[in-house]
Amino acid sequence: MTKTRLLQIGDITDRMRDALSEHFDIDVLFDQDDRAVFLAKNGAEYPAILTNGHWGVPDDVAAATPNLKVVSSYGVGYDAIDADAYARRGVKVAHTPDVLNDEVADTFVMLWLAVSRSLIPSDRHARSGKWETEGNYPLTRTVQNRRVGILGLGRIGQTIADRCEAFGAEIHYHSRSKKDVAYTYHDTAKSCAEAVEVLVAITPGGPSTQHMVNAEVLQALGSDGLFFNVARGSVVDERALVKALQDGVIAGAGLDVFEEEPKIPDALKSMDNVVLTPHVASGTHETRQAMGDLAVGNLTQWLKDGTVKTPVPECRDL
Repeated sequence: MTKTRLLQIGDITDRMRDALSEHFDIDVLFDQDDRAVFLAKNGAEYPAILTNGHWGVPDDVAAATPNLKVVSSYGVGYDAIDADAYARRGVKVAHTPDVLNDEVADTFVMLWLAVSRSLIPSDRHARSGKWETEGNYPLTRTVQNRRVGILGLGRIGQTIADRCEAFGAEIHYHSRSKKDVAYTYHDTAKSCAEAVEVLVAITPGGPSTQHMVNAEVLQALGSDGLFFNVARGSVVDERALVKALQDGVIAGAGLDVFEEEPKIPDALKSMDNVVLTPHVASGTHETRQAMGDLAVGNLTQWLKDGTVKTPVPECRDL
């Protein structure tokens, strides 16, 4: 029996490959010696693509796959996929929401605690012997009863709000539209920043949110404010953020994502009031397995009945 051809962009786990191999003949884009020749020869043969939030569907792949019917992305963010264009063509785009909500929210809390309580510098103080030779580490700041602003109150944003309430936080938020929640709504990111002490970005990436957090927003957050990004690097004007931290415009930051990953500005690496993680917010064995299972499930369900389990919003009516 002939299997359906599937173009794989980026890495997948052995578990995913084993599950897919039963139904698909898989070709790995990055294994090809001459990508242009490969796509010219084979692109029209692929009705299905498996990718991830980082690679998405590159322009040359999109142009070379006129018979594409479904794109399954391993990850919740899909700004590297032109979902609007695919929706107009009737191509179903799926992603892996919900299964990573808890881990991303926990990563924000981890960063918040680490920055507020100076976890990294105080660990260094203990390990270096300075506690013995120089005395106690300076006092830090509590995370209790803070005013927290959330940029993007979607599924993960709501989970972050739930975590913050456990610390007695007063929740503010900015999103494209007002939600039916008890939190304080702001129609701009600047207004939200002005009202809070802690600001966290968890809004989708893409052109509509490019540099949503800019110099003006950071100025509004203020010299006692802390900024956290567990969304996409593109949401923040990284140069403005570095300058704000250098000039004391804000007090500190915790960052899991960056504008030019995996490159991180050296200035950020040198700051004791900044905690950096390498885009690992969903990086647990349990969550990545659940994401992989859902990415596979979207493809196998499409093969069975032409639908996907978790379409992106642009494709929900297809």
